[in-house]
Amino acid sequence: MKCKTHSSAKKRVKITGSGKFMLPKSCKRHLLANKSKKAKGRNKYGVEASSANATALKRCLPFA
Repeated sequence: MKCKTHSSAKKRVKITGSGKFMLPKSCKRHLLANKSKKAKGRNKYGVEASSANATALKRCLPFA
C-alpha cells in the first residue's frame, strides 16, 4: 500500500530546520477589534507541537 501524506496536516503544520513541528496559534482570525495589541502580538508566531502531538504528526507527514 502507498504511504501518503495527510492533506490537512501538510496545510497546517510547518517543519523547522531542526525537525520540530510548528503549529499556528488560535484566536487570530476574527473578533480582533476587542483583543489588545499585546494579545495579537503574542499570537503572531506559531507554537511548537507537544511531544505527544509530534509522534502523531510524524505519522501524518511521513516524508517530512
